[in-house]
Amino acid sequence: MTARLTIRNGRLIDPRHGHDAVTDLVLENGRVAALGPATNPEGPVLDAEGCLVVPGMIDPHVHLREPGQEDKETIATGAAAAINGGFTTVCCMPNTNPALDDEGRVEFVHQQARRADLCHVFAVGSATKGRGGQELAEMASMAKAGAVAFSDDGCAVADAAVMDQALRYGAMTGLAFMQHCEDPQLGGGDMNAGTLATRLGLKGWPAVAEALTFQRDVLLCAAQGYAPRYHAQHITAAGVVDLLRQARRAAADAGQPGRISGEVSPHHLLLTEEACANYDTNAKMNPPLRTAADVAALVQAVADGTITVLATDHAPHTAEEKALEFSAAPYGIVGLDCALPLYVEALITSGAISWPRLIELMTANPAELCGLSRKGHLAVGADADVTVIAPDAAWTIDVNDFASKARNCPFNGRSVTGRALATVVSGSVKLCREPQRLRGLDKAPPANGPALASSAGA
Repeated sequence: MTARLTIRNGRLIDPRHGHDAVTDLVLENGRVAALGPATNPEGPVLDAEGCLVVPGMIDPHVHLREPGQEDKETIATGAAAAINGGFTTVCCMPNTNPALDDEGRVEFVHQQARRADLCHVFAVGSATKGRGGQELAEMASMAKAGAVAFSDDGCAVADAAVMDQALRYGAMTGLAFMQHCEDPQLGGGDMNAGTLATRLGLKGWPAVAEALTFQRDVLLCAAQGYAPRYHAQHITAAGVVDLLRQARRAAADAGQPGRISGEVSPHHLLLTEEACANYDTNAKMNPPLRTAADVAALVQAVADGTITVLATDHAPHTAEEKALEFSAAPYGIVGLDCALPLYVEALITSGAISWPRLIELMTANPAELCGLSRKGHLAVGADADVTVIAPDAAWTIDVNDFASKARNCPFNGRSVTGRALATVVSGSVKLCREPQRLRGLDKAPPANGPALASSAGA
């Protein structure tokens, strides 16, 4: 931990507190110490002129595969990918082997993150034992061990009675339930249901599978007076956007604003089912890529405040797995290393939202969702997690430069704009792409992702 660091001359954006001005930021002993002009700063100085200085970006939905699938990713390599992409905090899903369904496994995640000493990693505990959907896991014990939410992500809790119990127990812990909305009888196809799937000879996955589970869950939440904090993961369909909009309005009318929320991922904002036309397994998602009309509805939902969180759904797989035929290949892509410019393209370049709004979706809102009160903002006393963004940096996504172990990304070779210039965690500079901007450190941080990436990213 760096005792004192001053970040100078950047445009500081803190949506939670309404800050948006060129100024200085002083970090000391792992906390924000001061905002405002810093004359004769002590200790290391990072020149952020021409850049955005924002709260450390938070991704509330990643898959780090450890324990059990370390050939795909580890907590250390996933944390390295996060740093490379400008994220200071990630929350990992419980679909590991074994599942993160007790306090010991939650603590294991946090212990491995401390050993890596890169970004903050928090565990999302499994709502049911083994993610089997039949019997509740020890939710209170996991909350006490530091779990930040509950989910059976990878599949939905299909049994309505079990889901009702999970919402009730989750509400008692004060933690959110993150639902993978998918009716198991209708979901699980190869790609979006429609004429393209029929032409390709692939099993279709209708959008109604997502809508049915979401609508059921909202009814359960309403029956409980909206006491549970409920969050719909990786929304893909225009119909679900409409249901989310109605649910948020109903919760607000019941005096419980914000108790229902939803997220969207970069690939669902930029790609359609047409990406599957050549049987590219990097376009095989769970839930699937849908139509241009769905993409437009998702962008509009972000713009009008219906969708309030951005999350990558970072899902690493080995090259051998993704080389299988389309129906046999696993779902998902990696996203931590390259998400920021994809969000910029989909939401800022398109004119849908402003930079302050994008920062809110990637900092303050996910911090609120996961109960991380000292993160997601830059008030004095907040955690010293900061992302410095070069908003006009033009570059080309190259999977070989990723810090993740995995390379399954359909955006390889895409020209993009906007990149994390520096990633600061607990006051320590973990990444600086322009070392000449940083002076006063005994040891310079890596310029292209943590050193771990060169050995673990093969």
